[in-house]
Amino acid sequence: MAPRPYWKGYLKLSLVTCPVAMTPATSESEKVRFHTLNKETGNRVVSQYVDSVTGKPVDEDHQAKGYARGENDYIVLTEDELDAVALDTVKTIDIDKFVPRDSIQWIYLEKPHYLMPNDPVGQEAFAVIRDAMAAGKVLGVSRLVIGRRERAVVLEPRGEGIVVWTLRFGDEIRPEKSYFEGIDETADPELIPLVQQLIKQKTKKWSPQMVTDPIQESLLQIIAEKRKALRSPKRAKAQPKEVGAPSNVINIMDALRKSMAAEAKRGKGAR
Repeated sequence: MAPRPYWKGYLKLSLVTCPVAMTPATSESEKVRFHTLNKETGNRVVSQYVDSVTGKPVDEDHQAKGYARGENDYIVLTEDELDAVALDTVKTIDIDKFVPRDSIQWIYLEKPHYLMPNDPVGQEAFAVIRDAMAAGKVLGVSRLVIGRRERAVVLEPRGEGIVVWTLRFGDEIRPEKSYFEGIDETADPELIPLVQQLIKQKTKKWSPQMVTDPIQESLLQIIAEKRKALRSPKRAKAQPKEVGAPSNVINIMDALRKSMAAEAKRGKGAR
């Protein structure tokens, strides 16, 4: 069952409009999350806003948004002023331009969302926009208000739907040149064939199991064991295994040859 959409509005291209719904393409609901507790009472610790000078809690009715213009100097904006800047993009994704599909650098892509028709009457208009973009190998560029902030987005036709990517702003991007300019431009030509062989031996088809979270799996295991211990007599804690000292650094050529030999042996054993 598909998750409930968190945004509903309209997709618009010139005079073609259709009702749509959007939901995040990724989720973190399965992640292990912890509550902060009082160790003495076992009760949850509740966070609250307090005045930085008086130290007293501030009721929600007395809270306001402030833009810092200096130390302890703020420009206060009221809820009415924040609501007054609401744009048409709150409820409409109006595609105003298109760009070649491969022209947007990967670093600008932030978070994907699934966009789908929200009314049977609008499915034809949705399909026309989707298929026309796919045929032209282009992405649609628009803007959308998410969390009171207008974001630039691109629309990418994918299968029967459209993926909406929020984009990072230009001032959020750090140029790679300033970080990579000190790296040697060329590698030892004698090592490259060895690395290519190693890459070939380790190349497999993509699988979602390649990006599992071992830390979360370990946490779940610990939680399961503690839950089991609450239902049974306590057992002595297992002694942690000693970790051996790291081995000395060896020659890169020897390391590559040993790696390839190990991969070749592993490949024979899997047959």
